[in-house]
Amino acid sequence: MKYSFAAIAVLAVGLAGTTVRGQIIEQVLVKVNGEIITKSDLESRQISALRQKNPNLRPNSDAELQKALADVTPGVIVDAVDEMLMVQRGKELGFTMSTDQFNGIVENIKKENKIENDEQLQAALKQEGMTMADLRRQLERTMLVQRVQQQEIMQKLQVTDTELKTYYDAHKDEFGTTPSITLREITINVPVTAQGVNVAQDEEAKKKAGDVRAKIIAGEPFARLAADYSDSGSKANGGLVGPLPKTDLSEELQKEIAGLKTGGVTRVLRTTRGYQIIKIENLQETTTKSFDDARPEIADKIANNKRQGEFKKYIEKLRTEAIIDWKNDEIKKAYELGLKQQESGNP
Repeated sequence: MKYSFAAIAVLAVGLAGTTVRGQIIEQVLVKVNGEIITKSDLESRQISALRQKNPNLRPNSDAELQKALADVTPGVIVDAVDEMLMVQRGKELGFTMSTDQFNGIVENIKKENKIENDEQLQAALKQEGMTMADLRRQLERTMLVQRVQQQEIMQKLQVTDTELKTYYDAHKDEFGTTPSITLREITINVPVTAQGVNVAQDEEAKKKAGDVRAKIIAGEPFARLAADYSDSGSKANGGLVGPLPKTDLSEELQKEIAGLKTGGVTRVLRTTRGYQIIKIENLQETTTKSFDDARPEIADKIANNKRQGEFKKYIEKLRTEAIIDWKNDEIKKAYELGLKQQESGNP
């Protein structure tokens, strides 16, 4: 599993609380089976959500910022509670992150972000308002959630051969390849001056292109002629271009090559730069993967669809069994709104 530093870093925000005798008393928003989510926890998640939704967000007023926060808060608080429930379940199942696992992930983070040593990593974490202990807690929570999903949901999903075949027969268009073409080109440029195109030079280029095409038809190697006569950069490769999707070609060129088979040569074509001759080196028409070739992809699709449904049932069960004690009515309302949005498919 890959972890990028940017993905796990949480923007530092000031703790929202009251200082008493040098200590910060956190405002508790909700208790989930006895564990708390504080206002600063929520603020960190809110800002992270805003970053993901719109990295370039620069509110012009407090009202605009409050509107942006109100938009993300319902989903954020639902995710926070769900994550806590999954982490608690992971601990019940005995899952832990060993020191070796943590160190291995840290090494991957350093490698992926070109961080040379622990001191540089700690400095980078400090810029994000985090410590190594914060990083470990965040990574452990992520690992626990994933382990629970794997054991409690994914391992219980089964995809039958009948389901695979039914999906394949109903969605064959998903397993088709894009028509592609490999071609060779020879381009004879026509000089353009401030006064436009000189008629004599245009006729000369056209005649040269016609003579080159005649050589091609007579059997002379296209690649050698491209190297000798073409003004295109592709001449260094014998005029070879592609493979590329046929749809990448202009409509005019698609019409010109329509009906040509591999080895076919177009007439001399007028282009914005001059004159061009195209040879079809290879055509790859649309093909459809066989059922056996598509089987792994289909299994992933079906399993993913089932996973979403099974996860929904699983997390709803955890929510029902949990003791959720709200300490803030506004956040409770946001949570209830988030559940409704999730149910309607508009998180």
